[in-house]
Amino acid sequence: MSRASISGCIEVPGDKSMSHRAVLLAALAEGDSRVRGFLRADDTQRSVELVRALGAEVKDVSPTELRIRGRGLRGLREPANVIDAGNSGTTLRIGAGLLAGQPFFSTITGDASLRRRPMGRIVAPLQAMGAVVRGRAAGTRAPLTFCGGSLRGLRVATSVASAQVKSALLIAGVRGTGEVSVIEPEATRDHTERMLLAMGALLLVDGREARVTPTDELAPLDVDIPGDFSSAAFFVVLAASVPGSELRVRRVGTNPTRTGLVEVLRRMGATIVFEESGSATGEPCADLVVRGGELRATNVVANEVPRMIDELPALCVAAAFAKGRTEIQGASELRFKESNRIVAMVEALRALGIPAGELADGLWIEGPATLRAGVRCETHDDHRVAMALATLGAAGGIDVELSETASVATSFPDFFETLRRIAGARG
Repeated sequence: MSRASISGCIEVPGDKSMSHRAVLLAALAEGDSRVRGFLRADDTQRSVELVRALGAEVKDVSPTELRIRGRGLRGLREPANVIDAGNSGTTLRIGAGLLAGQPFFSTITGDASLRRRPMGRIVAPLQAMGAVVRGRAAGTRAPLTFCGGSLRGLRVATSVASAQVKSALLIAGVRGTGEVSVIEPEATRDHTERMLLAMGALLLVDGREARVTPTDELAPLDVDIPGDFSSAAFFVVLAASVPGSELRVRRVGTNPTRTGLVEVLRRMGATIVFEESGSATGEPCADLVVRGGELRATNVVANEVPRMIDELPALCVAAAFAKGRTEIQGASELRFKESNRIVAMVEALRALGIPAGELADGLWIEGPATLRAGVRCETHDDHRVAMALATLGAAGGIDVELSETASVATSFPDFFETLRRIAGARG
């Protein structure tokens, strides 16, 4: 397959982070919420099943629209069975904020990958708020069990920049008995804060600190979810990496807490323009127009990582075609995703003939590289690794054989179809 230019116009599915949060928060509202642009994928369906297990009514209006009748802040009911979050860390971690302090027994677990991921960062502050939480490995691994507890106020400075941790604590704080303040080392995505404010929560955001005061009631949501920037990122990188390309990705969420990748790619020499800017329920969105050219290496430092943590596998693709050595530092959190993404990407890049190596808290990649064809790469059942490697093959004009592709359904079920349409890639 030749390294032909990329052109066309595509759309990506609704934002995964917003889809999760809209469902979970709507369960706490008084009345009916409307969620349009919902991402129908394995991960988000886990959040739907969680709120159904707690008594919320979820009606499928269309493949991308839900109507959710909430139970209110104090109306959730005890689930009849263990809640299975599958591979969804968002469902488990933010769901923990819903379950903490509820006057009933509940247990939430996940698949083998999720049960290996760290949960102490959620459990410890929830316990400090008064929640009775137990888990494997002294509360640091799922399954997690909740047995009630009266939630009190808390002021916590988190050691890890995690929107999931922040969201869980703020949601727990809405129905507690005292103010909850979360101070992050770096600002993370703020979809939860925006939605809580739209629901009438008593919330104040001041830089890296978010404070919420308990309330008696949350209003229903009416949400129009834009396209997922993390899904768009693979196509943005694909077009940016192939000279002569021009691609438009329609109506993508451009929340500034999510678009760090654009800034880095521009620094590398990519031309990326936001056009037809607008908003979707308080979230900025735009068409992304990307033009390909010659890229140069760059260094990504720690304070840039939180705004592009999910896009770093995609950035590795651009680094493989950029002139010079790209280093990504301050990204140790990549070791605790669906896979150890540092190890997974370095192994695959090397197998494809691209010089790469691990750093203590990240990785380095040397380009521009000529890809080795006929190589089978291990995805480690990680959707973003799989999509990054498929994108790398499309950009380099080769077919990359993947150990599996089913994991991609957790976030972007039509990814390979879209990739074939604009690049002729085979998945």
